[in-house]
Amino acid sequence: MSHIVIRGIPFATRLRAAQGGAKELLKRDRVRAQKFLAGKPHHAFLAAKAKRHSSTGAESSIDVTDSGVTYTIQVGVGSPATDYTLLIDTGSSNTWIGADLPYEPTSTSYDTGNTINVSYGSGSMSGEEYTDTVTLGPDLVIQNQGIGVASYAQGFEGVDGILGVGPVDLTQGTVSNTTDVPTVTDNLYAQGTISSDSLGISYEPSSTANVSNGELTFGGTDSTKYTGTLNTVPLTTTSPASAYWGIDQSVSYGTDQTILNTTAGIVDTGTTLLLLATEAFQAYQQATGAVEDSTTGLLTITSEQYAELQSLYFNIGGVTYEFTPNAQIWPRGLNSILGGEEGQIYLIVSDLGSSVGSGLDFINGFGWIQRFYTFFDTGNEQLGLATTAYTDADTN
Repeated sequence: MSHIVIRGIPFATRLRAAQGGAKELLKRDRVRAQKFLAGKPHHAFLAAKAKRHSSTGAESSIDVTDSGVTYTIQVGVGSPATDYTLLIDTGSSNTWIGADLPYEPTSTSYDTGNTINVSYGSGSMSGEEYTDTVTLGPDLVIQNQGIGVASYAQGFEGVDGILGVGPVDLTQGTVSNTTDVPTVTDNLYAQGTISSDSLGISYEPSSTANVSNGELTFGGTDSTKYTGTLNTVPLTTTSPASAYWGIDQSVSYGTDQTILNTTAGIVDTGTTLLLLATEAFQAYQQATGAVEDSTTGLLTITSEQYAELQSLYFNIGGVTYEFTPNAQIWPRGLNSILGGEEGQIYLIVSDLGSSVGSGLDFINGFGWIQRFYTFFDTGNEQLGLATTAYTDADTN
């Protein structure tokens, strides 16, 4: 297997100072969830399948940086390339820059003359759509990639934009005079650089921010990053979860109490917390004895309650994945990022803000993905999951 290693430049999280701490994080996750719940028809995987062709490419991996609340990647745009720090987002599909560092046109830049407007619920951008050479790594160079160049961006302090790696249909209606904008993964596949239209993501839990402890593998998986079998499940057909990287799952607290019967939701790198439909969240809060912390808005528990905390069990495609007590808490070494108290124990499980049966009843966010290897397989219309060396880690 071919590995291309790029060290990410640390993204100093400004959550506490500039964005209002955990309450703002919680608000952003919930507003993002409401945007997802609005939904849209989903034909992305059908379209992607129609574009498949033979390819001589393999798979290539690059390192990405854990900022404490999300992951970022260094992306080169133009020739010679200017490097931009972009948020990795499986819940949207446009790639754009210009929120902070301005765009530097080069000989490979082409202004399409079209406008771009993208709303994320928790933020938005508008500007011009260009095509340009995009470099993810030495062996991951994309010609004529559609990129938005922001003239206005709100809600993206401290980063330059978004690397959107969700289903391509999410780009529909975002760029004028354009049906859709192929994602970087789609174009790497179409240009023969990778052998399958897919993306493997390895994130790891950490008690410090700004570490290069994540990896994206375009065109396949990195078997050194997971343990046991990579299990695949078909994407859900339930709307609106089907518009995103949606799957069906049930959730139990401990081995005896089901708090969420099998239902549809999504796996999303752009959401920080683990969000459950209101009834499931309330059952979880009651079972744990947690109380809402007035400072952060998150659930908090005592050390004694933490000692009694049970695992959450996610049943996905007939396979059970254990989300340990340690996985359910915010890394205590990063409490300052939340604006929280040193030594306090905060839970990452929170209220989605909608009732069971909405068609999107959970979001397995960043904190969940740090415990399981995740394979976003566009070409085969499926999601793959596996345990890792960090599934049972006690680092939090």
